[in-house]
Amino acid sequence: MNQILRPLFNKRNYSIMKNYINNKKYILLLMGFLGTSGVFAQGSGEGISNDAAMYIILGLVFLVALIVLGTAGILLSLLNTLTQRDAEKKAKEKGVEYVPEPSVWDKLNKFIPVEDEESLLTDHEYDGIRELDNHLPPWWLALFYITIVFGAIYIFGYHVGNWWPLQAQEYDNQMTAAAELKAQQVASGDVIDENSVTYNEDATFLGQGKRIYDMNCVACHSNDGGGSVGPNLTDNYWLHGGSIKEIFSSIKYGIPDKGMISWESSLSPEQLSQVSSYVYSLIGTTPANPKEAQGELVQAEGSVEAVVVESDSTVQEVADTTAVE
Repeated sequence: MNQILRPLFNKRNYSIMKNYINNKKYILLLMGFLGTSGVFAQGSGEGISNDAAMYIILGLVFLVALIVLGTAGILLSLLNTLTQRDAEKKAKEKGVEYVPEPSVWDKLNKFIPVEDEESLLTDHEYDGIRELDNHLPPWWLALFYITIVFGAIYIFGYHVGNWWPLQAQEYDNQMTAAAELKAQQVASGDVIDENSVTYNEDATFLGQGKRIYDMNCVACHSNDGGGSVGPNLTDNYWLHGGSIKEIFSSIKYGIPDKGMISWESSLSPEQLSQVSSYVYSLIGTTPANPKEAQGELVQAEGSVEAVVVESDSTVQEVADTTAVE
C-alpha cells in the first residue's frame, strides 16, 4: 500500500491519506462482517422461511450499498480536497490569486459567493437590514415547471377530455369485468366453490380425495373418519352442516374457533372438491372406534340410505384400488 500511495501524493498529502485510511478501518471490518453474515445466513437458511431470507439478503445488500456509496463519497471529497490544495500551492508559486472551482452542488444552485452579495442587494431596507434578491435554484424551478405540466395533463385527461377513467369508475369497471368473468366460468363449470360444488362419486375422483384426506385430515379425524381430536365424520350428526356445500365451506375456510385451519391457500378448488366428496362418502360407514355423536342430526341431500349405499360401494372400490397401488 505504501509503495502505491507514495508516488501519487507528496509527503503532506500522503500523511493525510494514511491517517484517513487508518481512521476508516472500521468500514472494512464492517464489510467483512456483512460478508461472513451472508455466508452464515446461506448456511443456516433451512431454519427460516424464503421470504425472511430474501428480506435479510436485501437488507444486507442495501446496507453494503450504502457503505460503498458513503465510502466513495468520502474518498471523492478527500480527493477534491487534495486537488484543491495542490492547485493552491501551484497558484502561490506562480504568484497569482487562487480561485477555487465551484462544486457540483454550487453549480446546481448557482450560489453567489459572499464577497459578491452586494450585487444582489435590493432597495428594500428595514431596521438597517437590507434584503438580498436571491433566485430560486434551477433544479427547484425545473421540478416546479414539471408539476405544472403534469397538473395540466392530469386535469385535461381525467376531467375534461375523459381520456382515462377516474378511480371510482376504474373500480366499477374492474368489478363489472370480474363479475362477468365469474358468471362465464360458473356457466362453463370452470369455477368450483361452496355455491357450485356437487358430490362426485367417481372412483378416481374419490381416490384423489382419499389421498388428500390421508395426508392432511387423519391426525384429527382418524384414517376411517371415526374422529379423534376432530368430530366423527361417518354419522349424520354435524356441527357445521353435513351437505356437500357445507362440508366444502368448512374445509375451505376452516373452523378457527375449533382449531381447524383454512385449506383455501393449500388446496386448489378441485382438490377441495375431491376431499369434500370423499368426506361426504364416509357418511354411513362403520369406523373402528367411532367418536360419540356431536352437533345436530342432519338429513343428507336426497335420502340418507341412498347416499350410504352409494358411498359404501364407492369407498370400498376406492380402498381396494388404493391398496393395490
